[in-house]
Amino acid sequence: MKLENIFKQIEGNFNKEIIDSIVNSDNIRIERIVSRGHISPEGFWYDQEENEFVLLLQGKAALEFDNKNIVHLKRGDYLIIEKHEKHRVIYTAKNTLTVWLAVFYQ
Repeated sequence: MKLENIFKQIEGNFNKEIIDSIVNSDNIRIERIVSRGHISPEGFWYDQEENEFVLLLQGKAALEFDNKNIVHLKRGDYLIIEKHEKHRVIYTAKNTLTVWLAVFYQ
């Protein structure tokens, strides 16, 4: 058993989004993602081979889907993104950390 904390070591100034692998197996992948003003590059769409459960633990964010639907997320909001459902991050708060928990599964 190894005790960890989802909010450990996320302070400071960073240029890149932080992606930490928590669990990685054949059936499931769990990641902690920390953003501060990070968004998807212009014209880039995630088109994943896995389903994704995403939970916003802290901060604010917005996702755009290829059907032009925009979902605004605040602390505690979660959604399930089906595999091959194209989406992109169009907003994360610049003045505070946005902490995501992403669970990828088949």
